[in-house]
Amino acid sequence: MTVKSIAVLTSGGDSQGMNAAVRAVVRSALYYGLKVYGVQRGYFGLINDDVREMDLRSVGDIIQRGGTILQTARCKEFLTPDGQEKGAENLRRRGIDGLVVIGGDGSYQGANQLSKLGIKTMGLPGTIDNDIPFTDFTIGFDTAVSIVVDAVNKLRDTMTSHERSSVVEVMGRHCGDIALYAGVASGAETILVPEVDYDLDEVARRMESNFRHGKRHSIILVAEGVGKGEDIAREITRRNGIEPRVTVLGHIQRGGSPTHNDRILASRLGDFAVRKLLEGDSGKACGIIKNELVATDIDKVVSSRKQFNMELYEMALRLSQ
Repeated sequence: MTVKSIAVLTSGGDSQGMNAAVRAVVRSALYYGLKVYGVQRGYFGLINDDVREMDLRSVGDIIQRGGTILQTARCKEFLTPDGQEKGAENLRRRGIDGLVVIGGDGSYQGANQLSKLGIKTMGLPGTIDNDIPFTDFTIGFDTAVSIVVDAVNKLRDTMTSHERSSVVEVMGRHCGDIALYAGVASGAETILVPEVDYDLDEVARRMESNFRHGKRHSIILVAEGVGKGEDIAREITRRNGIEPRVTVLGHIQRGGSPTHNDRILASRLGDFAVRKLLEGDSGKACGIIKNELVATDIDKVVSSRKQFNMELYEMALRLSQ
């Protein structure tokens, strides 16, 4: 079947670079003479037929903006077979031949179901967590790490002035990549992630030893999947008497203008997804591995787990002594 029109939606948690990806999908589709539609509010909008045609003007001046102009919403109905069929039928009724879904694991699950219903689908990894397998990086991850590094830099200034320690809680329920990469980039003394067992007795001993040897501050980065920063700080105090200040960065990690890396990644992936649809491909997740664009069966992606970078984690341990 020749693809003549496609739609694009953003789903799940927003991430910086989603707008750049939407822009790339729309402009690439128009370049190839396709009609292109935007679905508002993710799968909720797909079920409710909240779909509008897009043109060049629709995506003007958005590459630098965080969030998503298409918005996003949770949709329990789409988790059901009836909801999925309703969404697919809305696309068929409008004569839309393909769909590009930008989001994380839950969004990919939805795209996978639509593919099984005969809708040509492409998934783009839009999540700050970097937890999608078969891609080295996800759209928004680089920006989120930059935000954390900037925050840690600022905290170091005040922690050094007062000779205090700081526990910084960052996002990452199941994937510790934000904590790991930000920890390496900011020179954090301790990085706690859900993928690696940790010993708070050892953390407390190292902190105490550092202060005895003249260190004026200590930064501990904690992925939220490990536990609450307040609880970690309380346990450290109980062990060594040092009272770390706690900073929870929360949703600030999802906001702001995307870095140039995220804008370029989003643009490359959006254009790639359109070209794959034109080639007749479907049911794929687009990613980047060793700077090469790849398309992996989305069924394989949703049934796999991202491998943690233990080599980088072990290097961080060596450099934090």
